[in-house]
Amino acid sequence: MRFERTTIFVTGGAGFIGSAVIRHLLRDTAARIVNIDKLTYAANLASLPGAAEDPRYAFERQCICEAEPLRKLFEKYQPDAVMNLAAESHVDRSIDGPAEFIQTNIVGTFTLLQEALRHWRSLSPERRARFRFLHISTDEVFGSLGAEGLFTETTAYAPNSPYSASKASSDHLVRAWRETYELPTLVTNCSNNYGPYHFPEKLIPHIIIKGLAGESLPVYGDGQNVRDWLFVEDHAKALALVLERGGVGETYNVGGRNERTNLHVVQSICDLLDEQVPTGDGARRRLISFVKDRPGHDRRYAIDASKLEEDLGWRAEESFETGLAKTVRWYCENKHWWQAILDGGYQKARLGTG
Repeated sequence: MRFERTTIFVTGGAGFIGSAVIRHLLRDTAARIVNIDKLTYAANLASLPGAAEDPRYAFERQCICEAEPLRKLFEKYQPDAVMNLAAESHVDRSIDGPAEFIQTNIVGTFTLLQEALRHWRSLSPERRARFRFLHISTDEVFGSLGAEGLFTETTAYAPNSPYSASKASSDHLVRAWRETYELPTLVTNCSNNYGPYHFPEKLIPHIIIKGLAGESLPVYGDGQNVRDWLFVEDHAKALALVLERGGVGETYNVGGRNERTNLHVVQSICDLLDEQVPTGDGARRRLISFVKDRPGHDRRYAIDASKLEEDLGWRAEESFETGLAKTVRWYCENKHWWQAILDGGYQKARLGTG
């Protein structure tokens, strides 16, 4: 079975994408997983149902910015691979408070690289040859596209937000540790993820939850900003495949080939909610309102995932329509998961207006 006798560190494993990765690895492989997460506001161990009872799973509450405790975890578990998903990720929050993004995404990645390098150098030649450090990043590092074209692995970096600038910095650090110290690293850059267990501050869960409550549905600017949407379980499978078969030093773009405007996304959610949870108050599209745009709002992202598809044989299994229908249904059927977040003090207020 895949990843037999392999111990994998997953940093940020209580987050949205990290938890999807862990669910996939525990369900579909033989890997032993160590979830390293400091449990920020957006982390949620409830996104890993049943994991705590699995003998192949361990959780360590730890910040990746702290070198000495990290070193002890490397010594304790002796991992064969690191998947780095620990990051502050919300663009609006990065506009209001960039310092946390610099600390976690840049300083944290540097600290993790240093401890991974120390561990890698201590391994036998055989284990050193097998070790991998996979850094998970975003397409936002490439900046904004015009009406045509796609981001490829050779697209120049041009980040426009504090979040994307911090992720671009971390990508460059990972590359440098490969080139300078020969640490066997890989990098992936993904398009916008969506799916179950997504924290309510992000567009799709935010609109679903507000739509269920019959509240106003805010759309930034004219709603014509375009994103390429990727179902999170498809992304998790791609990351496991890159870790297993990707070439050391390579970068792989992960995208769903599902470009949609933000307005189309919101309208589609309204229609699915009307179908799955009808009300007597009329179609939910009436709730859509246009609000002041985000400062520096990139107009369009679109990923060319050809390298991943052709070199490693990955394919997205969900179209945007099938994935969104599953996502809306999940939020309708799992109110307890997101209601606990709202009850815990999360406010659905807008951030990042500058």
